Amino acid sequence: MQLTSRSRRVRAALLAAASAALLLGAALPPPAPLGIGDPLFPHLGNPGYDVRSYDIAFTYHGSNTKPLDAVTKIDAVATDRLERINLDFAHGTVRAVTVNGFAATFAGAGEDVVVTPAHTLADGVPFSITVRHTSDPAGAADGGWVRTGDGLAMANQADAGHRVFPANDHPSDKAYFTFRITVPEGLTAVANGLRVARVRRDTTTTWTYRTVFPMATELAQVSIGRSAVVRRTGPGGLRIRDVVPAGDKDVLERWLKKTPGHLKWMEARVGRYPFETYGLLIAKADTGFALETQTLSLFERQLFTRPEYPEWYVESIMVHELAHHWFGNSVTPRVWSDLWLSEGHATWYEALFTQERAADRTLQARMRKAYEHSDAWRARGGPPAAPKAPAPGQKISLFRPIVYDGSALVLYALRQEIGKAAFEALERRWVREHRYRTAGTADFVTLASQVARRDLTGFFQGWLYGQKTPAMPGHPGWKSTPPGPMAPPQRSAAGSAEPRRE
Repeated sequence: MQLTSRSRRVRAALLAAASAALLLGAALPPPAPLGIGDPLFPHLGNPGYDVRSYDIAFTYHGSNTKPLDAVTKIDAVATDRLERINLDFAHGTVRAVTVNGFAATFAGAGEDVVVTPAHTLADGVPFSITVRHTSDPAGAADGGWVRTGDGLAMANQADAGHRVFPANDHPSDKAYFTFRITVPEGLTAVANGLRVARVRRDTTTTWTYRTVFPMATELAQVSIGRSAVVRRTGPGGLRIRDVVPAGDKDVLERWLKKTPGHLKWMEARVGRYPFETYGLLIAKADTGFALETQTLSLFERQLFTRPEYPEWYVESIMVHELAHHWFGNSVTPRVWSDLWLSEGHATWYEALFTQERAADRTLQARMRKAYEHSDAWRARGGPPAAPKAPAPGQKISLFRPIVYDGSALVLYALRQEIGKAAFEALERRWVREHRYRTAGTADFVTLASQVARRDLTGFFQGWLYGQKTPAMPGHPGWKSTPPGPMAPPQRSAAGSAEPRRE
């Protein structure tokens, strides 16, 4: 886990207060929510420990309006002496907690569950927490569970993983996941990673899935419904698994069969796909977005069934979510202000793909249009690497144009500055050298400077943090329109509002 200086100060103050209370023979201070000091979500994550793995069991009772029974086991390592352990968790009832097999007391504080173990945890010592709780899909408009036409799916980005299960809910603390999902007969359960077991008992079936590689909590996926699982083989023998409404299997096949080609296209540009499997999860849900949940990207059904969407447009969104598996899932932003590295790159490859499929939609034309709007986007949402915090309860306000085309514009400017060959080498090195880890803006600037063989700090300072958009290298005539009235939503080629990519 990477801790900011602010979070270290918070941690030190809390530990000092706890130590002083013990020396005086007093009780610990009242439970309080903590965070690691993320600039955009200061209360997300918790100091003092590093999660190694989650083992989460859900029992679904046949209705997507009723709470699921759940057990979450967290294996972690203390990075400080801990009198208490804070977990991010909301939208559920905690019934019991044990730490290393001993009953622990617990109390709610904000969107945290504060656990007091029977014994103090020493710095550097592994420990295990087991939480018996419910997971409530009701009131999930702010993220977490998504109700579908026949069950549930997850959409945890950015700050909603803890609305489904107890966690250290910040991308800086990636971990391995096991999911055990018990559902009534006739329903199919799927999750990230590979299926390792399926056990039938009377009228229920328990499906078990496990990730091979670490994952951020915001990328977790569990889907329950009357689903068909469609399997095929991708480049290099990769296992492809698509999950679709059972009655739509034949209708959706024309889109599902495109994934091997998309994988081959991405691999030609940035290297081999980094995970154990891939596929599409197509849900009967009106979400307004697509989401790159690890190994199983979430899409709403209407993206593939609305006749006004051109084929190139649907495929471009498929490629956007696939690209995230290199940029965002394998190489994960260290803090949420690094989101531009994830969304900017996914938008970049989406635009490159679109250029190949629709001759009238060139990368240069798209970037020039983005440049025209860039100053206005920066004024409303902040510069790419220092976005304004979302309004309370409005995570969508984080996913503004500046983190999509506005951030792809930074990559275009970089390619103009260092040349196409150096840029492509940088892209490959970035996903190779930081694979399965977190990385931030400073890491990207350092690597870009190494590849270009000159210091690019000044170049990135203006493009990533400036209130005004710098001049575009190679295009001195490009102009950015000053901020004015709020622009209307982006439109698709058919004139309907575009679904948001995440």
